[in-house]
Amino acid sequence: MVKPLAFKGDKKAKKRKAPSSRADEHPSTDNKSKDVAFDVQEDDSWVTADSPSDINGPIVIVLRSTPLTCIACDAGGKVFASELENIVDGDPATAEPHDVRQVWIASRIAGTDNIGFKGHHQRYLSCDSIGKFSARTEAMSPEESFVCIPSPDTPSTFNIKTARENFIYVTEDGTEIRGDADCISFNTTVYVRMQARFKPKLKASKELKAKEKISRKELEETVGRRLDDDEVRKLKKARVQGDYHEAVLDVRVKGKHDKYS
Repeated sequence: MVKPLAFKGDKKAKKRKAPSSRADEHPSTDNKSKDVAFDVQEDDSWVTADSPSDINGPIVIVLRSTPLTCIACDAGGKVFASELENIVDGDPATAEPHDVRQVWIASRIAGTDNIGFKGHHQRYLSCDSIGKFSARTEAMSPEESFVCIPSPDTPSTFNIKTARENFIYVTEDGTEIRGDADCISFNTTVYVRMQARFKPKLKASKELKAKEKISRKELEETVGRRLDDDEVRKLKKARVQGDYHEAVLDVRVKGKHDKYS
């Protein structure tokens, strides 16, 4: 499920804490691990998509215009180029939305390379036979399907192809978005900004760090004795590799042997 979007400057709502219980007074290692995992899932920062397989969830399609704009639509389905405000030093790879109209939900069509873009009003981005855009359709058809092709010249950029084998582009003055370019050019090249929690590699990396995030005290409580540095490293490595419980048993057995030797 896609949660409501948050923008720069918005105040974050404080989460209510559940009534404390005796179990809360002595949190277990498992509970702490769940808290870390929850933090990973709640990451709503914006990053740049590097490959077509990254593109999923809330995105912003950044156009190469001056000033920088992105594809947006109003509640009536009119598609237009919306100027970006949240951007650092004019770098398109830092762009973030400031208006929900600038955000599309990308979803991949199963078994294909095609992607659909759904607007804030629950209608899909569509390109007709003459290259004109709108967003008034509730269901997907070929006109609502697009393919993101990595740019041959600039890493982490794309050229978005329509069902008619043409490309999306923005006019040089940034006033109109069209879908009838017959070849790749600077104006057809776009950046796709997305929420970090949907990016596969980043998500996997953060989940890996979450698994590593356990203190010596927690490990010692699990094993039931003090640990040396080598044992701590061994157990942390085992958490990442997936054989944590076996490693804990090995360390416990070693401790018993050392005790009676």
